[in-house]
Amino acid sequence: MLSFLRPGPAYGRSILSSHYAQVSRILRGYATANKAPAVEKPLLGRPSNNLKMGICGLPNTGKSSFFNALTDSAVPAENFPFCTISPNEARVAVPDERFDWLVDFYKPTSQVPAYLTVIDIAGLVKGAAEGEGLGNAFLSNISAVDGIFHLCRGFTSSDIIHVEGRVDPVADLEIIHEELRLKDEDFLTRQLEVKRKEAGRVGKGGAVDQRKREEYETIQKIHDWVVVQKKEARYGEWTPEEIEVLNALHLLTAKPAVYLCNISEQDYVLKTCEWTSKIQSYIDEHHPGDLLITYSGELETALAEMTPDEQELHLQTLAEIYEAPEQPASVLPSIILAGYEALQLSYFFTGGSDEVRAWTIRRGAKAPQAAGVIHSDFEKTFAMAEVMKFDDLKALGSEDAVKNAGKFVQKGRDYVVEDGDIMHFKAGQAAGKKR
Repeated sequence: MLSFLRPGPAYGRSILSSHYAQVSRILRGYATANKAPAVEKPLLGRPSNNLKMGICGLPNTGKSSFFNALTDSAVPAENFPFCTISPNEARVAVPDERFDWLVDFYKPTSQVPAYLTVIDIAGLVKGAAEGEGLGNAFLSNISAVDGIFHLCRGFTSSDIIHVEGRVDPVADLEIIHEELRLKDEDFLTRQLEVKRKEAGRVGKGGAVDQRKREEYETIQKIHDWVVVQKKEARYGEWTPEEIEVLNALHLLTAKPAVYLCNISEQDYVLKTCEWTSKIQSYIDEHHPGDLLITYSGELETALAEMTPDEQELHLQTLAEIYEAPEQPASVLPSIILAGYEALQLSYFFTGGSDEVRAWTIRRGAKAPQAAGVIHSDFEKTFAMAEVMKFDDLKALGSEDAVKNAGKFVQKGRDYVVEDGDIMHFKAGQAAGKKR
């Protein structure tokens, strides 16, 4: 099921704009939100700008309810394990006040924001790596995503059973991480044997294929890291050549993660959940630099059914009922941005009277690759890019003023696109074509 986040009750523009400072901080450097130093991680995974975040967790943690609220969808959310048997997929708009400003500025016929693709995956149980529960289906589905929202349960309820018979989000996370590692362990052990045989084969002239030998040695190193040292692939020190081999393996422990803890409405409003510090300590020790976001599925589900004005009134009322020091706000925009950032995605803008659009790219993409996102032929015929910064356009008030100030600059093939660049592309002759 593919659905799209629509401007409507769950995400009125006024709600997003009023909390943009909070979510923007996450997009610009989300690791600082949990007081850990920002670490530039290598680009593991598929070399694509069409990447997906999967919602992963034990049964009855609130995954489907979270997915419903996040995507304005209608996935069943019942009180029994494995309600979500087939993965459900949706795209959600990435909130950005710069995009809103450009729409107001250009007043285009069409507007297309950046999107994050999110998949709701069936619940995992202990023993999934060996086929327990819906283990094989779960692990197959999570193999297809590029990043993980690790969702754990920090609320108690006599009406909603916990598959382990207790509420302990840290223990839940330990189960999930170990099941993912065990699946990688099984896969790497089999791969190592296959590559060992390939590396030992003698080719013509009695020589061993050096490329096969190097690939085998790399998988040996990865096997030692994941299987022997019992660590996640994403935390290893890998050379660019080793990353090429690692990416081809599509390991579950190589996927980036964002941690979400579903807590009660009262704990969320008062910021008093007993589990928050314990989960944060677990992350700091085992997954340093990853982000933890607490949210209330109960609250977000209620907000998703309201208009923006109703949302504001409801949040004010909750603050009064619980005598909160400040009014709460929806955290879903922050979660969307955190997922986008975890995948190391970025975007540039194109703008005009016809259309304002945010184009998704991998972080570090160069100008020809950015042009290729618009159309594959544009990368082949790339001649140059004209680039201006959003802040310059906003400050100076027009493209002509930016040009007159010398801030609408021409960039060549080696230019690394920066988040929020406003770009125009000029074509030349396709490479390899005769004049």
